[in-house]
Amino acid sequence: MSTTTSQRFLALDVFRGMTICFMIIVNTPGSGADAFAPLEHAGWHGFTPTDLVFPSFLFAVGNAMSFSLSRYHELGTTAYFSKIIRRALLIFLFGYLMYWFPFFRLDAAGHIIGAPIRNTRIMGVLQRIALCYFFASVLIYYFKTRTVIIITISLMLLYWIILLTFGDASQPYSLLGNAGLYFDKWLMGTHHMYHGEGIPFDPEGWLSTLPAIGNAVAGYFTGLYIRQKGKNYETLTRLMLMGCLFIFIALWWNTVFPINKKLWTPPFVLLTSGIDLLLIASLVFVLEMGQGFKTGWSKFFLVFGKNPLIIYLLSELLATVFYMIRIGKNESFYGWINKVFFQMIAPGAIGSLLFALCYMLLCWTVGWWMNKRKIYIRV
Repeated sequence: MSTTTSQRFLALDVFRGMTICFMIIVNTPGSGADAFAPLEHAGWHGFTPTDLVFPSFLFAVGNAMSFSLSRYHELGTTAYFSKIIRRALLIFLFGYLMYWFPFFRLDAAGHIIGAPIRNTRIMGVLQRIALCYFFASVLIYYFKTRTVIIITISLMLLYWIILLTFGDASQPYSLLGNAGLYFDKWLMGTHHMYHGEGIPFDPEGWLSTLPAIGNAVAGYFTGLYIRQKGKNYETLTRLMLMGCLFIFIALWWNTVFPINKKLWTPPFVLLTSGIDLLLIASLVFVLEMGQGFKTGWSKFFLVFGKNPLIIYLLSELLATVFYMIRIGKNESFYGWINKVFFQMIAPGAIGSLLFALCYMLLCWTVGWWMNKRKIYIRV
């Protein structure tokens, strides 16, 4: 998920840092009030800024792959696959353990009860990253650029066909009628699925991983193109034009196949990849082409960008700890701090945002300490 310091380029680390920063803010809103609408995912079909976060993380992973895979390739087939399999397994395992943590639960009375592995969610954010990283790495190793692009497009079209063929004929893109839900229930059972939608449904399920590979592939070829063509006006113009083309196709496709993050539809892949192309090109222009822009602000995001995995894990695990700590009998520390402080000084969505910002800064402080001591944890 990261490359050695000598091979990084500034825009990638800043892009990755901005993604982690925003991910923490939207994942940990303060309780006691609804967050601002742009800081919440779309209810079902549609798109909000929050929906851009996860695919941008995948895009950044692909971008970093354009540096690391070239080095792995020189080591030979055995070493190449040894490295990508090890990395994919570790990332998947970290994601799985993150959902199982702290390996026990508190009941309504505050008593410690077991958290059996049979009820642990299998898929998730890091698990999807691991799978997309692995399959994208395999495609890139065995096939030329043109073939990788054709296979990636074919996977997105195959996913569309599966939804239409095996989903509910009257509502194949609905929460209850999509083929991904049926497949995950059959493969994993409901106890291993996400329940945040009110029913067992995993927005990072197995089938929707097929189109998600496209986000990693797009990030890979973006990084590769910048490396090969250099950081110049022609390169950035081509990237921006491609980004606009992706967005246009996504909006056109949306008329028959909705943009939907939770189903990870191909139009969603194209829309988010297009926006990410525009963002990374803009960052290269501002940060790395010496145009006289002030760049001091980028140091804030570099703290996140140089330790993305560990800071993301910290943000998720620490939030779990906040929920587990009890203040009184029936209230968590997470809810208590929002009720007695953030919602008191700024009721409503503003208080929710203030907590999210403070929590993000807490995680940033840990990252700053690690960066200051040159501690970089990589998989």
